[in-house]
Amino acid sequence: MTAPEATCSRCGRARSAERDSLATLSWVSTREDGRERWLCPSCARDHVRDIEAKLPDEYW
Repeated sequence: MTAPEATCSRCGRARSAERDSLATLSWVSTREDGRERWLCPSCARDHVRDIEAKLPDEYW
């Protein structure tokens, strides 16, 4: 069994599309209601305050 492809839950960008290994490491993983969600570095940077405040995604 393989893990599903990580894609950004905000913009849909695929983690496998990263060419730089440092950029691959900067993806953010969150877990809400038992689901794992991913954010690309750009979306995470845009919503860092929302993430730190633990606001639900619908408020972003």
